[in-house]
Order: sequence, then structure tokens, then C-alpha cells
Amino acid sequence: MTQRSLMRAKPRSSLPAFTPVPRRYRHDGWTPERQRAFIEALADTGSVREAAARVGMANEGAYQLRRAKGAEGFASAWLAALDHGVARLEDVALDRALNGVEVPVYSYGKLVGTRRVYNDRLIMFLLRNRAADRFTPHPSTSPNEEAKDKIQELEDRLGAAHALLEIRRRRALAGD
Repeated sequence: MTQRSLMRAKPRSSLPAFTPVPRRYRHDGWTPERQRAFIEALADTGSVREAAARVGMANEGAYQLRRAKGAEGFASAWLAALDHGVARLEDVALDRALNGVEVPVYSYGKLVGTRRVYNDRLIMFLLRNRAADRFTPHPSTSPNEEAKDKIQELEDRLGAAHALLEIRRRRALAGD
């Protein structure tokens, strides 16, 4: 990737602006332009390896850059870019759940056609996560109600233990 093509990349408005990690300039190093292009590619792909390859760098170098002194802005932009990558994965998963995946069909070693396969687990996963109020099983009582019941039970036991101790103390005093 040339320096000129790196500079042509338009910044994505939803990604945070960041101060590039200060580095000693090298034409083949992590220049500010290359750092910005990496963050853009990371948002597009969701993959550090792929994003580093797109800007002509090694993924190990990207991780080292993120750990470098003064890389706080770069690290936060990295996280924001990964959020974009996750959103892209959600879109792909939703598309696969709705439209299925085309799988080849073979007969006697020859391709005879294709069939569309739908993943029911993927569909259920998406429904439970995107519409949890409608597709997540609701327990009969909420965790808070269960905790209140448990606390009440323990308080009742503690009260009974105190009453028993008081009876024993009185008997012991009466026996003196």
C-alpha cells in the first residue's frame, strides 16, 4: 500500500478522532497516516490481522503499538473500531439466520446442485439477544425476590436461635 493511497482514505465519522502514537518517522513504519488507515481497516474487517495486512504491517507490530507509551488514544480508537467490527458480524449473522447458507449437494462424487440450510441455533441466539423480553424464559420470581425470601428465612432462623439461647440462659440462671 502506498503512502498516497493511505492519505486518500476518508475518515469514518463514527470513529473517534485520536492522536497517533508518537513514533520516530520511518517510511515503512507506523506513520500517523498508517495508524489512521489501520483503525479504519479494523472497523471494516473486525480483524487485527486483516487490518494490519491492509496497511502493509504485521499484526504483532499493531499490538506493540497499542501497548506503547502515549497510545491511549490509539487504544480507545482500536476498541471503537472493534465495536464496528462486531456490529458487522451481527449483520452477517442476521443475514445468515434470515437467508440461510447455500450448501453444495453431491451425488456419486459429482456436484448435482445446491440447497439452502438454515441454522436454528443461530436464529434462537439472535432472537434471545435482540428481543430478550420476548424470547428469554422468565423465571417465576426475580432474583431480588428470591434474595428477599432467603434473607427473611435467615432472619427467622436467627430469631429462633436467639429465643432458644434466651430460654437456656434463663434456665441456667434459675438453676443457680
